[in-house]
Amino acid sequence: MLIDDVTIRVRAGNGGKGCVAFQKSRYAKGPTGGSGGEGGSFYFVGVSDLSALKQFRFKKSVQAEDGGNGKGEFVDGPKGNDVIFKIPVGTVIHNLDNRQDIEIVKIGEPILIGKGGKGGRGNFLFRSSTNTTPLQCQPGLKGEAFTLRLELKMIADVGFIGLPNVGKSSLLKELTNADPKVANYPFTTLEPHLGVYYDLILADIPGLIEGASEGKGLGIKFLRHVERTKILFHLISAESDDFKKDYLTIRKELGDYNKDLLDKEEYIFITKTDMVDKDVLKEKMKKWRKKMVPMSIYDYDSIEKVKEVLNEIMKKK
Repeated sequence: MLIDDVTIRVRAGNGGKGCVAFQKSRYAKGPTGGSGGEGGSFYFVGVSDLSALKQFRFKKSVQAEDGGNGKGEFVDGPKGNDVIFKIPVGTVIHNLDNRQDIEIVKIGEPILIGKGGKGGRGNFLFRSSTNTTPLQCQPGLKGEAFTLRLELKMIADVGFIGLPNVGKSSLLKELTNADPKVANYPFTTLEPHLGVYYDLILADIPGLIEGASEGKGLGIKFLRHVERTKILFHLISAESDDFKKDYLTIRKELGDYNKDLLDKEEYIFITKTDMVDKDVLKEKMKKWRKKMVPMSIYDYDSIEKVKEVLNEIMKKK
């Protein structure tokens, strides 16, 4: 099950306490209390794994390590370890306490969410010409704590759309290191998958059916992810009896959901060409005078043509 909306409580580490201590030598009574360590901070970093939010399915409260307390002999407390959680690119972080929103848009870029508390000063730092034996020290400051709502709104450079079982998952697997489930029956893909092709993020959108904009099949849940893709690769199976009908079925659902989706840049690919006789395929393509790129994941040359399109998109990006 895809977890795409979850609320958690996060807390950065508290700063450690400063220490009151003095030299033990008979002739030297100066202050030696060390300061407390800074509390660990809390970070999120973007990854291409859309299922990364499942780590919060049962874990609703997370915190970073507190800073260590200062000690005598000028020993400062250690800094608390930072906490870094990986969440999917396209996640919007809604801070329910300060009403600020942050969106994760890049893979691998850490974003500070909660800063650890500063450590308290030990009595060594309170020494002065008029206070040679200071008894003061400071407690550490508390780390920042927030309630966050993490809402996945998948973002991708290229989204693969089409009817169920047209080869979207297979193409994603061929072009990237993604490992979606692949099988020859409808609705193999029940959750979106992301893959990375050099600097491009590719998304396999689960198959849409007639009535998806009204909630049928996998419905609106995945149509909203199409909104976040910049370019669409519309895949149509070579085994289809009517390319134009399949194409218009998907286009209607996109338009019914959001007319702006019809304005996105689009490329049409005829997939699974290895399953159809070449002459039959040519006849089918002649019936619909539209710019189409025939391809099969088992045909090296056709996959190279797909990569050429991606490379051009990458140059523009």
